[in-house]
Amino acid sequence: MAAQADSSHTQSLLRTPGLLTAMAMGGAAFGGWALLLPVVPLVVSAAGGSDALAGSVTGIFMAATVVTQLMVPSMLRRWGHRVVLALGCVLLGPPSLVLLLSTDAVPVLAVSAVRGSGFGMLTVAGSALVAELVPRSALGRATGAQGIAISAAQVIGLPAGLAVYQRLSEVPVFVLGALVPMVAVAAISRLPNIRPHPRTGEAGRLPITMILVPWLAIAVVAAAFGGLSSLLPIAISDRAALAGGVLAVVSAATLVGRYTAGTAADRLGPGRVLVPAMASAVFGLACFSVAVAIHAPSWLLVVGAVGFGFGFGAVQNESLVMIFTASGPARFGAASAGWNIGFDAGTGIGALTLGITAAVAGYVWVFGVAAVVVTAVAATATVVGARVDRAG
Repeated sequence: MAAQADSSHTQSLLRTPGLLTAMAMGGAAFGGWALLLPVVPLVVSAAGGSDALAGSVTGIFMAATVVTQLMVPSMLRRWGHRVVLALGCVLLGPPSLVLLLSTDAVPVLAVSAVRGSGFGMLTVAGSALVAELVPRSALGRATGAQGIAISAAQVIGLPAGLAVYQRLSEVPVFVLGALVPMVAVAAISRLPNIRPHPRTGEAGRLPITMILVPWLAIAVVAAAFGGLSSLLPIAISDRAALAGGVLAVVSAATLVGRYTAGTAADRLGPGRVLVPAMASAVFGLACFSVAVAIHAPSWLLVVGAVGFGFGFGAVQNESLVMIFTASGPARFGAASAGWNIGFDAGTGIGALTLGITAAVAGYVWVFGVAAVVVTAVAATATVVGARVDRAG
């Protein structure tokens, strides 16, 4: 009976006008992003660039993403979701064609900045769109469904980009990275023409004390992902094909984690699975650290990918629902921007700082340091959650 009820709820959710279109758009946009995410740093490294420079590619991309995200709420109020999403696709995709001309540091970093601006528009507008489309009672499952589309695109895109690069060259990867996000434009044209919920007496600023813990949670776990996605192919460069498969497993487990957490949020209320999700991510990072240290068999990397990916996906969904719930409908755009800034700033900072860590101390420390930081935030979340329960 419970399974039938879940199936009925899912079918009802997918009939929400615009939700399937939003999922298709998110899949195409993030697919283009995933194709290039591990390849560009690898190309820079293969051309003689340092580990710090390879990490800076993702760092610059995410820095531009975060700067743009600060402006997206006002862009949404002025132009609406469809225009902002379409512009984001144009900036994310075609600029990668410039890399066909040169993969030197300056053009690579410049292209990363432009593409990051487009990504910033897509992430904030896409998350806010889903929150606008569905009722509050289905917010967890809706964000989980959007996460499935995004994670599925990464399951395909991350290993596909690496595989094409290894078997052919970086040229077809750059072309695909330009074309795939443009597919999303066709989906965007079919979205309902909605604008952000009007502000009716609620202040525009987010309730910082209520969103700090979920914001920190997504920031530190995303930082770990930034280092993992940028540096794992280099850390096990003698098994680069395996790296693509491991990143695909991370994305697949992320997909499961996001929807599982979304369903739990709708049933139990937001915030209940945040700490267990972070514990799963820590377990995965510990596996990666051990696997790199002892040149472990492939299965340990896969186990780490499952643990980290599931935790990463669950933290994504749980923290997003927590922030939307605390902010209210009149601040969905600002809430989406705040969450995405945490996610993308964390990813960029993680790629940069963990790249420097790799250059100074080696790759074992990359994953070990990430695990310690995530553990510290999980402990903080536990303490804060206990205080909230006692106060309630």
